[in-house]
Amino acid sequence: MKKISILVPCYNEEATLHLLYAELRKLMDSQTKYEWEVLFVNDGSKDNTLNLMKGLRKNDYRINYVDLSRNFGKENAMLAGFDFVTGDCMVIIDADLQDPPSLIPTMIQEWEQGYLDVYARRADRGKESWLRKKLSLLFYRILDHSTRFDILQNVGDFRLLDRVCINTLKNLRENERYNKGLFCWIGYKKKEIVFNRGDRIAGQSNWNFFSLFNLAIEGITSFTTAPLRFASLLGGSIALMAFCFLIFYVAKTLLYGDEVKGFTTLIASIFFLGGIQLLFIGILGEYVGRIFNETKKRPPYIAYQYNETILK
Repeated sequence: MKKISILVPCYNEEATLHLLYAELRKLMDSQTKYEWEVLFVNDGSKDNTLNLMKGLRKNDYRINYVDLSRNFGKENAMLAGFDFVTGDCMVIIDADLQDPPSLIPTMIQEWEQGYLDVYARRADRGKESWLRKKLSLLFYRILDHSTRFDILQNVGDFRLLDRVCINTLKNLRENERYNKGLFCWIGYKKKEIVFNRGDRIAGQSNWNFFSLFNLAIEGITSFTTAPLRFASLLGGSIALMAFCFLIFYVAKTLLYGDEVKGFTTLIASIFFLGGIQLLFIGILGEYVGRIFNETKKRPPYIAYQYNETILK
């Protein structure tokens, strides 16, 4: 009997956890030809999420949990899930039920047909602001055009991964993680399923504008050096323009003479070039900071406790 693991990263999800479990229980009880495991990863929640996990574990042997020592972020919480799941395949799903568990049987059917990565593409992103939707699509386009492999657009973490993919992702121990990019980077035989994403049924999202912006920076700096290349090209272009202006004004001064003027233009140019330099120093600093974090070789997460039947 094949075993299917369901990975659920959680951070302050006490309002939705029991609703998600009810849906997953219906799914597991109806699919009796598979062995099931649900792994909740508590990413340093500050509410009653961990106690709810322990309560579910007491009443259902199929429930497992891992409690991280603090909040390490969803990307590293998923890595903890990769390390602890024991199934032949794994389905990653959020706790807020925006990704429907009813789609999992379709994913399993495609997996049985030989696909190793069955991902869900959003035809509708659900209840999001117009600005957030446009910025998300712009980010995916930038990342897709700046990398040497295809980045799937409008695709989140909701997917089924075969054990081959899980083992590959476990071996990628980088601290600055962007799993949506890693799912594409590892390759393997993929299959797309299109669905309409729902709205969050309870609680509040932990993703605000600044956390999404930080995630976008992680994605770009983790998979492409295009910002550095752009800085070099723009710096070279500005230097060439400055050299041309220098030749022009030297020739003009020698041939016709020149009055002392252009103070406003000079100040504006200094501020412009100074701003460009600071921007590019900041871009360079992002990459240097990531090199610094990787060289420390700290673990991506610390598992504080987990139930006794999990085999690491």
